[in-house]
Amino acid sequence: MRGLGRPRTDRGRLLLVLALVAAVTVFTATVPLLRDWFDLRVYYGTVHTWVHHGGRIYDYRVPGTTYGFTYPPFAAVGMLPMAMVGLPVAIAASLLLNLAALAFVLRVLAGPGWRRRGWYRWALALCGLALFEPLRDTFSFGQVNLILLALVLGDCCLLRSGRGRLAGAGIGLAAAIKLTPALFIGMLLIGRKWRAAGVATAVALAATALAAWADPKASRFYWTHALWDTSRVGRLDYVSNQSLQGVLARLGHPDKPLWAIAVLLTLAVWVWRTRRAMAAGDWTTAFALTGLTACLVSPITWVHHLVWVLPSFVLLARAGHPRIAGALYAVMCTSVVWLWFDDASGVDGFLGSNLYTWITLGLLLGLPVGQSRPGRSPLSRFARVTAPAPSTARPATTAVSDQPESSSGAVAAAIGTVLGPALGRGGLARRPSSEPTGSTRPAAAKPQSSS
Repeated sequence: MRGLGRPRTDRGRLLLVLALVAAVTVFTATVPLLRDWFDLRVYYGTVHTWVHHGGRIYDYRVPGTTYGFTYPPFAAVGMLPMAMVGLPVAIAASLLLNLAALAFVLRVLAGPGWRRRGWYRWALALCGLALFEPLRDTFSFGQVNLILLALVLGDCCLLRSGRGRLAGAGIGLAAAIKLTPALFIGMLLIGRKWRAAGVATAVALAATALAAWADPKASRFYWTHALWDTSRVGRLDYVSNQSLQGVLARLGHPDKPLWAIAVLLTLAVWVWRTRRAMAAGDWTTAFALTGLTACLVSPITWVHHLVWVLPSFVLLARAGHPRIAGALYAVMCTSVVWLWFDDASGVDGFLGSNLYTWITLGLLLGLPVGQSRPGRSPLSRFARVTAPAPSTARPATTAVSDQPESSSGAVAAAIGTVLGPALGRGGLARRPSSEPTGSTRPAAAKPQSSS
């Protein structure tokens, strides 16, 4: 990619980075609607009402809306420090925690050679990541998705390195905060990691018991009522719901038996593919497959939950499919599903409004397994993704265009320069849609994504 990737001087690199930063800034300021930390305001209002006004966790509603706290009680316990600060401080803390979690995730995916990537490649990667819709929305909503991903990937590192005495603790905490990561305990059982599964289960139960001790009534209400009431979270057919249940709801078939069949089939594919990955000692792919499956089988998977697909893009590029990885990544930067915000009927609605679901399902079915060898640490496993870029005397890229690329068109190379040179190989043909998307609409009462 001559226009993007290989300026020969530091001055040229700096100019390119400044141009990309400007393009990304304009894009994020004008195209996707900022969420005004809606979910963080839910958390903040819940703990303040609970601590300072004697209110009940699941009775709180954001003023002017019907939306309140939907996570397990331990999540509210973990957010108690917000009761001691103002909302601006809570927003700043949320940004810092998400940045720290993202830095850890990138550190794991980049491997031990991360220092060799240099400021230029990291700047390109961050520009590309800033365009990724699930990441944009996670930061803008003040969500916890990145923190959960970091907890789970921490266990992946421990298991792959052989330092597994504490493996499972991160998964247990993540499952106590939000139920979706509990599927990773099933992954540990499939892999016969009995100790790690026991640690994860014990941590999750201990955290849940702590929440029950802190507020018995709230715990009883959640586990007997709120957990089963999906209407508390939002409409199943809302276009931001990119789960199997969301697909069926938009088709007009939200009935539970049909959804249960789809979930069982998906879980069967997950078990089969995860066993193959583990038989090859490929724990990283097993974790990636489990994250994809959790997004598919959850009744509601908002767009910002799809940060779980990030490891799959890196693995797909490393396995020799950089163009596919880049194209799929670019699609998830465009907010394209919001074109069908008002009407998801017809063949185009079926395909377009569920596009992120099809990407997730395709990755579950097609992500290569067995790419790592038993006995290698996770960081050395990822180091092969981050091999040094070829020298200018031996170019490994193919020019796609002599014209400068748009910020979204640079996504594959931007991520690839840090997480694997292969991701940038051959460029990225997909560009963002020029049609207006739902991301330019006025804010809804519950803007679960680009509403």
